[in-house]
Amino acid sequence: QVRLVESGGGLVQAGGSLRLSCAVSGLTFRAYAMGWFRRAPGKQREFVAAISRSAGSIYYAEAVKGRFTISRDNAENTVALQMNSLKPEDEAIYYCAARLSVSTAESGYDYWGQGTQVTVSS
Repeated sequence: QVRLVESGGGLVQAGGSLRLSCAVSGLTFRAYAMGWFRRAPGKQREFVAAISRSAGSIYYAEAVKGRFTISRDNAENTVALQMNSLKPEDEAIYYCAARLSVSTAESGYDYWGQGTQVTVSS
């Protein structure tokens, strides 16, 4: 059974940092590209960042470019999202997801975590 479990969310002041992690089990992690998405209150889920199987290709949404960094550890079956200079508009539930080829599109991601809440106070 495939499981993706996010952790690291919480409350942070604007300008602060958080590091999200996603632990993956039940699939061959190195064979999957990974993505982070988020859903803010009252909004559709949106793309945040994605990383290819070998980390050779990385993509970011314009809104987070230069502030967020995605990385993966194929030995530990984890993907992380380092979030710096957080803004109130970054407040959302953050989800990690897996698919066979890297993509910025939500469709095609086969497996999803339950999400972790990030709250940014101004």
